[in-house]
Amino acid sequence: MRKSQIKRETRETSIDMSLNLDGQGIAQIDTGIGFMDHMLELWAFHSGFDLKVICHGDLNVDSHHTIEDLGIVLGECIKEALGDKKGIYRYGQMAIVMDEALVTTTLDLSGRPYLVYHAQLPCMKLGQYETEMTKEFFKAVSDHAMMTLHIHESYGENTHHIIEAMFKSFARALKQAVMIDENHQDQIVSSKGVL
Repeated sequence: MRKSQIKRETRETSIDMSLNLDGQGIAQIDTGIGFMDHMLELWAFHSGFDLKVICHGDLNVDSHHTIEDLGIVLGECIKEALGDKKGIYRYGQMAIVMDEALVTTTLDLSGRPYLVYHAQLPCMKLGQYETEMTKEFFKAVSDHAMMTLHIHESYGENTHHIIEAMFKSFARALKQAVMIDENHQDQIVSSKGVL
């Protein structure tokens, strides 16, 4: 089983996260931010990964540190759970519609962190969630999972729908990328021989 568990403690946040890439989409999430809980629950469901998160952050300041640090720890969990990446498909892509919104995520578990993020979010805040932090979350995931991650909103009007489509498309694309290719279980999908 490809699993990881990471605890990260700073003056701003305390995060305990576990991830199972070969799970059943079971989520136990408590970040202190209702919208973030909802997004991570959807992410677990659509990826099929089991995800457990307990986070305490300085929400009396704002949501910045909590959301960015959640991205850091999720990225580290993904990287650790993947190990040497033998047998994985490596690439994933998924377009998801959420009512009027369309978002496509394309990713490569390349070992090279890079984020391309094209999205316009009309609303600045959803509950305690500051929507500008969406980009910072995915940047932190990309940097710490060592993945190339492209997120493109083709169109959309409702901020909740756009962000939800991002998390769902990211989940489905990553699900593809981490799948084991039964014909190449002992191979690393790179001409360099390493990812």
